Amino acid sequence: MRQTGGCQRTTSSSICLLVNLRALQFFFFAAVAPFIPATLLPGVLSNGATYSFSFVDIDGNKLSTANGHVTVLVLATTAEREKVRAVGDRVPDFCLGNLNYRMITIVRFTSRHTAIGRKIATALVKPRVNQEARRLQARYDANKISRDARKDIFTVLDFDGSASSQLDDSAQAASFRVLVFARDGKLLAQWTDVPSAKQLAEALKVSR
Repeated sequence: MRQTGGCQRTTSSSICLLVNLRALQFFFFAAVAPFIPATLLPGVLSNGATYSFSFVDIDGNKLSTANGHVTVLVLATTAEREKVRAVGDRVPDFCLGNLNYRMITIVRFTSRHTAIGRKIATALVKPRVNQEARRLQARYDANKISRDARKDIFTVLDFDGSASSQLDDSAQAASFRVLVFARDGKLLAQWTDVPSAKQLAEALKVSR
């Protein structure tokens, strides 16, 4: 058997052609991979990359991480209510009542719900949201902010995983996450646990 151009001559030249094509595809991908936007790549989100995620909350508000607001996005299960509350309590005062900032909570349900089950779950969540609004209103009043705090609470109920999967659909994804996005959707910081008040404030100050 005689070698020609690095490939052995066989009864068919298709094998050699296939090898060369695969090699070409590999080197092409290696060359362009650094220029592919992070938003097109699945998996864990990267700080500094820009993301435009869209959601609809229980009040029918259409929300986005890239619509001109600085966004604190919290992903949690129904069992992590206290963690969500802790994040809200640690949002700095300069964000309160400021329409340039918003906090979105995505509540991820781990069990399946029928259409009726979703309505029941939504009905049960709304009083809890109203309760959190009253706690936030107390902060507003203490800071002399004349605004209805309920209008500044955005809660997304994720029954089918469509909302949370935008953030990370890998098997290793953390159930609880806190992310801070700039006005254009640039990811400024992210945590898999409740950040300290200092950490959260520093991330939000960058966006001012």
